[in-house]
Formats: sequence, structure tokens, C-alpha cells
Amino acid sequence: MSEISTKPYMLRAIYEWCTDCGYTPYLAVKVDAATQVPMEYVRKGEIVLNISFGATSGLKMDNDAIHFHARFGGVSREIYVPVNNVMAIYANENGQGMAFEPLLDQAPVAKTPAQVEDIAPVPTLSSVPSAPAPRNDDENGPDDGGEPPKKGGRPTLTRIK
Repeated sequence: MSEISTKPYMLRAIYEWCTDCGYTPYLAVKVDAATQVPMEYVRKGEIVLNISFGATSGLKMDNDAIHFHARFGGVSREIYVPVNNVMAIYANENGQGMAFEPLLDQAPVAKTPAQVEDIAPVPTLSSVPSAPAPRNDDENGPDDGGEPPKKGGRPTLTRIK
């Protein structure tokens, strides 16, 4: 029986430590054909990902891979990173964490992004045709007393006792 790597356990431990301390966990990844990340954000074959609870959806850190959904430029993307491609996990606020040597030649072939079935489907948004806005001369339209809407200026807060 082959020995199980300690790397995925260390990744989960540092992630938990970051969240317990209120830090933001970041993951530095070496990008290759096995990774599924937005390529427009890859620099010099590497990408840094915020894997905090607020930045991800459905984060799952397995022994073989880390997969989740994250928003890039307002668009939700599916992210898949083999554990062997992880170069570091650290707290963004203080840089404390752990670095690893990426083992790209030894990447497991067991799972690919298409074969990962445990990821929950992400709801999608679609536009709904809007109803035409009521006109001021309609009987059911808003009655603003004929005054034009105020423009510009700074909003103010009125205190009511």
C-alpha cells in the first residue's frame, strides 16, 4: 500500500487555522493542463486564489483536489486545483502559512473536473422582462405633485424624534 501524502491534511489545517483566527486564506497554485482556473488571471504560470468562506461557494478540499465556485469579474467560475499543484497556503493579512513544492509530474489522474460529481450545481440567473413603468399622466401612476425629481446633491439623513 502506498503512503498517503500529508499535503492535503496540512492544507485543510492551515485553512482552518486562518478562518479560526479571522484571517483570509489564500492559495498559490502552479497552473497546468490539470487545473481549471480563469486563464486571464494567470501570471507566469501561477495564480493566487482567495479561498475564504465569503469568496467561495461549495469549497471542498479532498485528498486529490480542491474544487469550488468563485466569482471573477462578476462571473461565477468553477475552480479545480489538484493538490499536487498547490505551492502555498497562507493568511493574506500576515503571510503566515506553509509552502510546498508543486509535484506536477506526479499529479493523480483519478479525477478530472468533468468527473467530479460532488459539486453542487450553482443556480443561474436569467433576465426577466420588466413591466413598462407607469406614466405620470396615468390614473394609477405615482402622484408626485408635478414636481420634477431632485437631482444631484449629497444625500442627507433627517433625524425624527
